[in-house]
Amino acid sequence: MSDFETVSVDQVPAGALILDVREEYEWSEGHAAGAIHIPLGELPVRYEELDPDEDTYIICRTGGRSAQAAAWLVSLGYTAFNIAGGSGAWLEAGLALKSENGQEPNVR
Repeated sequence: MSDFETVSVDQVPAGALILDVREEYEWSEGHAAGAIHIPLGELPVRYEELDPDEDTYIICRTGGRSAQAAAWLVSLGYTAFNIAGGSGAWLEAGLALKSENGQEPNVR
């Protein structure tokens, strides 16, 4: 697989495309506000929903799944960045979160 860059949550530009690759139940409980959701297992059949000319910042729970997704997308010619620390780091930084279940966002 190709090389990709890992960035901290404070290096994600405002308005950046954030791709959350966690499972549906994780996404529903809480995710970065404005993120889009494609679970890692669906990425091979849905990656064309992403713009290869737009920088994509990928997040998961702790950084493992997002690293896999970033490496794979970069190997296809996309510009992708892995967000270090995942949703936990996002939460700790006090960045905006949203839930889909009507409850307070949770990123456990």
